[in-house]
Amino acid sequence: MRRSLGVAVLCAVSFAAGALVQRLYDRRDTAPAGEIASSVAPPGNLATAVVDFTQQPLWAYGFPTPPAPGEKAEPQRPPSRALRPNEDEGEQTRPRSLPGSAGTFTLVDIRDGSNVIDWYPDDHPPMTDIIRLGPSKLDTGRRGCGFCHLPNGLGRPENAPTAGLPANYFVQQLKDFKNGLRRSADPRKPNTNTMIDLARAMTDNEMMQAAQYFAAIKWRPRVKVIETALVPKTRIVGNLFLATETERTEPIAGRIIEVPEEEERAERLRDPRSGFLAYVPPGSLARGKQLVRLGGAEIVGNQIVQGKTTACTACHAPDLMGVGDVPPIAGRSPSYLARQIFDIQQGVRRGAAVDLMKVAVAKLNADDITAIAAYVASKFPPDPEDTEAADAIRADRAYFDQR
Repeated sequence: MRRSLGVAVLCAVSFAAGALVQRLYDRRDTAPAGEIASSVAPPGNLATAVVDFTQQPLWAYGFPTPPAPGEKAEPQRPPSRALRPNEDEGEQTRPRSLPGSAGTFTLVDIRDGSNVIDWYPDDHPPMTDIIRLGPSKLDTGRRGCGFCHLPNGLGRPENAPTAGLPANYFVQQLKDFKNGLRRSADPRKPNTNTMIDLARAMTDNEMMQAAQYFAAIKWRPRVKVIETALVPKTRIVGNLFLATETERTEPIAGRIIEVPEEEERAERLRDPRSGFLAYVPPGSLARGKQLVRLGGAEIVGNQIVQGKTTACTACHAPDLMGVGDVPPIAGRSPSYLARQIFDIQQGVRRGAAVDLMKVAVAKLNADDITAIAAYVASKFPPDPEDTEAADAIRADRAYFDQR
């Protein structure tokens, strides 16, 4: 009974801290449904923002060491159907297949981001031109949204999972990329620059088409979270960790290591159904739960000690599946989630409602970010054990809504 009361009290305090944030979010200037006004870039150049790399979750960006002064990303190669000279021609042109798919594609087809292949067309709405071919204004460098984010929107650790995002939120992110409000804290990450270029080339109609396409796809879990002190040795290819052995022999050292369950299917064949394993540090799920659901608040000697953040559930809902234009975060890639927290904290991701989020993440260190990302990634579907906390937060939300 005492434990139940303690949880309820902590939830009430955490929700109260987040209630003001939610009210401010709800009252921000917004356009009518289906319409998003362009964000206005703030004074100054976001590219020159001073980033504190001492707390950077390097693993989330796919790098083993911090960037050197002045180091920048090389532009990504544009999609091409040209044969790769270092690979056997027969292997590149041999038709491939996947279980449960009626399609057959060569590696040349699979690599062609300007004409996205579709292994499982029944898993999503029909691909429109923006999803399959990319922005119509581009002649070179054209990439369909479905190439990186996959036709089913489940994405990969090095980019964003887009399925099930609210359409208005999705369009706003494209506007923020376009207007210089959303960048990567790590200047070496090349696909962020590619995303900026693509957003700048998209028409308003193409933005809304992409948003409505991905919003119509139901989110499905794709990441299996495993607490462990040891992980397989890995190599990094295109900001993605790939296991070089099956045994776990390397200390996890505070990182999250997210690797494909089957490298051939996920990496070479770009199978949109193939899943990922996320190895997380021991104890990170328990620590993440405290931060996500209580903001890190504790009861010490019958006194409530306020935590270092606001409970994520206050805005993203008790099940972490979002409310209105607040995006769902449950079960998404921990690498992606950690990047967004750090990008917002460091001021290189701005835009509508982001300044409110920046307040919530201001005091988080690298271990906090790791714990939050690990816990949130593990929460799909919602854990029945969290019913007590969820019920308390719902009751508090109803109370505040009446005031």
